[in-house]
Amino acid sequence: MSSIVVGGIVFACTFCGAMLGIWFRMLLPDHHLTNESKEVIKLGTGLIATMAALVVGLLIASAKSDFDAQKGAFQQISSNVVLLDRALAHYGSETKDSRTLLRQSATTLLDRYWPTPDASKRVDDAELRTNTGAMYDSIRDLSPRTDAQRSIQNLALQISADLARARLQTSQREQGSIPFPYLVVLVFWLTVLFISFGLFAPTNLTVIGALFVCALSVGGALFLIVDLDQPYEGLIQVSPELLRSSIHQLGK
Repeated sequence: MSSIVVGGIVFACTFCGAMLGIWFRMLLPDHHLTNESKEVIKLGTGLIATMAALVVGLLIASAKSDFDAQKGAFQQISSNVVLLDRALAHYGSETKDSRTLLRQSATTLLDRYWPTPDASKRVDDAELRTNTGAMYDSIRDLSPRTDAQRSIQNLALQISADLARARLQTSQREQGSIPFPYLVVLVFWLTVLFISFGLFAPTNLTVIGALFVCALSVGGALFLIVDLDQPYEGLIQVSPELLRSSIHQLGK
């Protein structure tokens, strides 16, 4: 789900919850809002606030861990692309086709996660697997004539395997790490909290404005968490510049 949509839903639910609490305050008879009732409600909402804080911390940790893993995988891919190209260049002119396939594979990976605005469709994962497999096969089918070439071929095959492993990791983590039920339960808890805020708040523009800002802040926090969990779109993205720089170095 889009991070903007999640942030908007959280803001709408929390602010409407606060307004609902103010409306309940007008309807409820006075004996429902005694000090004893307030204490019980405060204890319950305090428990909910604690649980919500724990879930928010868990979501932040999960999203940050996944973002760092994706960033690290692309750093490894970018480095290995250059290393593989250099190794194939030292092997000799026989690796011209392999180096061409390496460039195609890296370019396809870049287009997969950071497509250009004029791209007609997004590159699918099957095309990435095909390109990576063709490059590996071309290196495996080389016929080294010297011990140096044989050593370079083994190194190139190892780097190719590392590239395939890193690419698979990025594909597996592409959908994000935040379970949807976590968000649903968290939004419910936050809405309950804001209902309790409105229930005991005096009805004036200052309070309503403060509740509006609080709801907007909570929505913004969830927006940032979900956006961090989508590392290839939105405001917080894994930068493609390192991979682009590596592609520019190929063949030189």
